[in-house]
Amino acid sequence: MNTEKTNDIDISSEETIIKIVDMHKWYGDFHVLKNINLSVKKKERIVVCGPSGSGKSTLIRCINRLEEHQKGQIIVDGIELTKDLKNIEKVRSEVGMVFQHFNLFPHLTILENLTLGPIWVRKTPKKEAEEIAMYYLKKVMISEQAAKFPGQLSGGQQQRVAIARSLCMKPNIMLFDEATSALDPEMVKEVLDVMISLAQEGMTMIVVTHEMGFAKSVAHRVIFMDEGEIIEENNPEDFFNHPQNDRTKTFLSQILY
Repeated sequence: MNTEKTNDIDISSEETIIKIVDMHKWYGDFHVLKNINLSVKKKERIVVCGPSGSGKSTLIRCINRLEEHQKGQIIVDGIELTKDLKNIEKVRSEVGMVFQHFNLFPHLTILENLTLGPIWVRKTPKKEAEEIAMYYLKKVMISEQAAKFPGQLSGGQQQRVAIARSLCMKPNIMLFDEATSALDPEMVKEVLDVMISLAQEGMTMIVVTHEMGFAKSVAHRVIFMDEGEIIEENNPEDFFNHPQNDRTKTFLSQILY
């Protein structure tokens, strides 16, 4: 993995692109997210970590309304997420998401997987959509695979295709939900390198991951969640070297040593 630090880019003058205020979510009686408050600036990169079941994935799925929150506010690029379908569609068109599992259509070629969204959602002409798709396939270093089907690619290659597919929609924000956790160890590096490249270009990113090397080199902030709450957040240096909360200390001791 490229270890060049990319988290020293100054974002102090950038405006807020995501704002979450006193947000709560329940699954029936289970209070899965509690009193979430978070502001994200344009070009900021945030890594969210925490134990399994802490609410990390649910939090980022709420940001593009894949999950519905029951209390509080989520405002993305000036649009509040409510039950208004038009607002949900607007937000989803600006927010790319990469999942743990690739969710590629197995019966479509790689190129067809990438052009589907731009053609049907953005009404992009097919030729232009294919040019955009090839541009992003080159960016993730996999353009030679355009005519193949997903089943012919390795897991790391499929995840790079999934990232390119999201980029074809030209999002302002990218969400990554444990994008490397389903991959074999030797395939993790190629996906992280693509994510680092996006970071260097100034993409706003929220990344749920256990890859702490990525957090140290790329994040502006690291957020630790436990039992549905944001327990601690700080810049990477202070987060890893001087954790404040006992739960954070325990978590870091388990994953770093």
